[in-house]
Amino acid sequence: MTPFTFNTSASIQFGAGALEKLGALTHARIGESVFLVTDPGMIATGIVARALASLEAAGVAAVVFSDVQADPPAEMILKAVEAASAAKVDGVIGLGGGSSLDTAKLVALLAPGHEKLSDVFGVGNAKGPRLPLILAPTTAGTGSEVTPISIVTTGENEKMGVVSPIILPDVALLDPELTLGLPAPVTAATGIDAMVHAIEAYASTNVNNNPLSRSLACQALTLLGGAIETAVHRGADIEARSAMLLGSLLAGQAFANSPVAAVHALAYPLGGHFHIPHGLSNALVLAHVLRFNCKTAPRAYVEVAPFAFPDLAALEGQARAEAFCDALQDLSLKCGLPQRLRELNVPESVLPTLARDAMNQKRLLVNNPREVTEADALEIYRKAW
Repeated sequence: MTPFTFNTSASIQFGAGALEKLGALTHARIGESVFLVTDPGMIATGIVARALASLEAAGVAAVVFSDVQADPPAEMILKAVEAASAAKVDGVIGLGGGSSLDTAKLVALLAPGHEKLSDVFGVGNAKGPRLPLILAPTTAGTGSEVTPISIVTTGENEKMGVVSPIILPDVALLDPELTLGLPAPVTAATGIDAMVHAIEAYASTNVNNNPLSRSLACQALTLLGGAIETAVHRGADIEARSAMLLGSLLAGQAFANSPVAAVHALAYPLGGHFHIPHGLSNALVLAHVLRFNCKTAPRAYVEVAPFAFPDLAALEGQARAEAFCDALQDLSLKCGLPQRLRELNVPESVLPTLARDAMNQKRLLVNNPREVTEADALEIYRKAW
């Protein structure tokens, strides 16, 4: 058996109503003062107020940073780090979607002043120590609460990653009730994002692709494939919401250790140039990348297809792999997501630029089951356009 390493969050606490534990948990794990990272939309939902009430009841003072933006830019992260450093807090809480959680990770890492953001980009460059960290997701998609990854937008449109086990949180606190108010389009895009994490983790050619990640990916696809349409169309269904949140977590654990590949590499330029949400960017290129991969490396897709779509077990070999691609595209359509780049006002003239930028994502492309050249990327974008 090939040696591997598997890292995940030290403690995972899951359950409806789990947010009410935040105060006691923070007091026990962090101390009496905390820096809470979130975004303006979360403030409007009232969830942050509930979190603050729990903290206050437990005797924990909170400084709130609510300026998180989607696709967190480096300047915003540095602003949050400066505020946390000035507040001299005992630790950090991230509450919200993937952008808030990714920001909180870097605040916890950088606020002590031992490292600079510019020095920690890449794999294994962040050393710590960091402040104690609790992450509470409010979307079922990124799995950021169990991944050693934080994605930063640098310059105008490029994305770079900080990848290190040091930024795994001490506690991942998951409350499916926090996802009940998610709009259908967000539920759909983040849900397919989670499915992409599981699929790419399973198929990854990374040397650390391992039995734990593959098992988690299969279980994630079972949960996500069985619940996503219900969660999108009947958003108050707590069982579907719970399955989505747990599926997202399992997929996050899978790809945190068996890294993702070309779907993400081609999705990042769409977010960088056009600010298309990450989950939707993945959904737009997913089927087209998988069809490209299936021509020479269908095996992984043959194996995972029935977990997401049990009816595909009746097919075999290449036919099953191709049907899997079709089923994923059909699922995106059923969930009401845009199907073409042109629907998001992406001009055809920019496709060569996107293809060129995708080639910068070498960290991801090396994990793809089939080599992707710039010409290949351009052809995939054209099919998605």
